[in-house]
Amino acid sequence: MQPLHKNSVPALALQPDGNIWNILQDYLSLCKPRVVLLMLLTSWVGMHIASNAHTPWRVFFYGSLGIALCGGSAAAINHLIDRHIDRKMQRTSSRPIASHRIKPVEALSFASILGVLGITILIKFVNPLSAWLTFATLIGYALVYTLYLKRATPQNIVIGGLAGATPPLLGWAAVSNDIHPHALLLVLIIFVWTPPHFWALAIYREKDYRNAKIPMLPITHGVHFTKLCIVLYTVLLFAITLLPFATHMSGVFYCISACVLNSIFLYYAIKLYLNDNIAIALHTFNYSIMYLMFLFASLLIDHYLALAGA
Repeated sequence: MQPLHKNSVPALALQPDGNIWNILQDYLSLCKPRVVLLMLLTSWVGMHIASNAHTPWRVFFYGSLGIALCGGSAAAINHLIDRHIDRKMQRTSSRPIASHRIKPVEALSFASILGVLGITILIKFVNPLSAWLTFATLIGYALVYTLYLKRATPQNIVIGGLAGATPPLLGWAAVSNDIHPHALLLVLIIFVWTPPHFWALAIYREKDYRNAKIPMLPITHGVHFTKLCIVLYTVLLFAITLLPFATHMSGVFYCISACVLNSIFLYYAIKLYLNDNIAIALHTFNYSIMYLMFLFASLLIDHYLALAGA
């Protein structure tokens, strides 16, 4: 790992509109904090369900910290690798590396520090299994997906979505030090959720991806076909999310919540399929984020309702 360049911060501070607060905000934005927070939420569900009681504070704190640092590292590497295409897309053109506010070498050093620190914390204070699973996730997202799959195939988000689906498994492994089938079921839910979630954004930002020459599904197969795929994946997601109840992993509260949340998601997907209004794609994308948050929150609530009734 290369050390931070001794002139990194001064160089940034000399920018015309630069100050320490803006610099910190830029480095924080490299970590994609909202994405990391969603990661942490799903990992917390894995931790709490795996514990069958109250998660030990040590595992919860250090596990969350290590996973968050590695997630931030992967996001920073994503910014670094994508800096050239980010400049061609309206949504990403103002990112810190793309707009030259942070130098590539500074971003690489920052990502390296976060990644090494995160893995070290997991090995020392949690367990090696959670550390190596987290490391594999970091490599899968930052390198396999960002460096290769994203530019190679319209199925990029389907195949690469596996890396983004692992946080519940990471949380589960942090507590139990094993790979449980129920943890893999939580991974499957996020894996199936990812394509309709991201394809809705790809439809909304079709021109951006076309300008950047990224082979997203709406570019290679057309918007209408992508909308159909969103509907089909949402139907599949509906079925998959009922498996926790079918396998007695969760109870009635989760089952009812999942049915309601999936019905709304399916409504958005069908509405998107039947309409040409591009704004519906954005609404579908925004709902999909809330959907995953509430779905995993309902898993957590159901878990503690079951403990209270035991």
